[in-house]
Amino acid sequence: MIRKCKKCGCDALIKNGDWYECPVCGAMMFDISIFVGSLESPTKELEKIDEGKEAGVSFTPIYKSTEKEKIDFDKKNDSDAEEIAAVKKEKKKTKPKKEKAEKEEKPKSKLREGIQFCTPIVIALVIAILLKTFIFANAVIPSGSMLNTIQEGDRIIASRLAYINEEPQRYDIIIFHYPDDESQLYVKRIVGMPGETIQVIDGIVYVTDKSGNITQLRDDFVTNGTPTGNFGPYTIPLDSYFVMGDNRNDSWDSRFWDKKYVEKSKILGKVKFRYFPKPSKIE
Repeated sequence: MIRKCKKCGCDALIKNGDWYECPVCGAMMFDISIFVGSLESPTKELEKIDEGKEAGVSFTPIYKSTEKEKIDFDKKNDSDAEEIAAVKKEKKKTKPKKEKAEKEEKPKSKLREGIQFCTPIVIALVIAILLKTFIFANAVIPSGSMLNTIQEGDRIIASRLAYINEEPQRYDIIIFHYPDDESQLYVKRIVGMPGETIQVIDGIVYVTDKSGNITQLRDDFVTNGTPTGNFGPYTIPLDSYFVMGDNRNDSWDSRFWDKKYVEKSKILGKVKFRYFPKPSKIE
């Protein structure tokens, strides 16, 4: 009678006819208990079985174990089989739980990966919005009204913080809301200051201050042709500015607007820098 697998030592063998099958490693072992009380030796009987297998003939052992031995062995075999079946059943119960746990972990992992991927993008967008709203103003120049200082198509940046602690100065280039349509942004140069009277005679700009002193303004930045025309005089309100383009003969500015003056509260910032197509400082 075989109690343990000769290969792996498993003691829960399954009886299959006169053979034992190991459920762990699959080894097959012959039931030599059939040779109990035989006249011939078990070795010779096994040799007969091997010869029969080689010849393709099925072999039925001549000798059988005693009825008592067979009953005892069958009981032991049935007990082992029940134990193995119980183990397999328990494995089947626990396996789906493990698979379910793995499936539940996968969505969490994907969600975590998605959050990790999106977080830097969201942070970058928030920073960009904050910079654009409170620090910088960005604009694309749609016309040649500021030639040759700023070219058509240039992309520029203005500082929103420039006039927090100081007042706008004459000749500053500014981004502001167009007085006749505040949904539009314009870029021009400050020419007239609050309280001054400004007049253009034959393209030359003159200002009269509060004391009555008349000054001809510089125009070295006006390089695209010789300015012409006569405009004014205009008296600039307090806290407002008179602006003109550097391309004086082709600029839609304070000389032609219905609302001729730019209030300080409508100025978004001072133009500082051109970042495209050729990065450079703007003055």
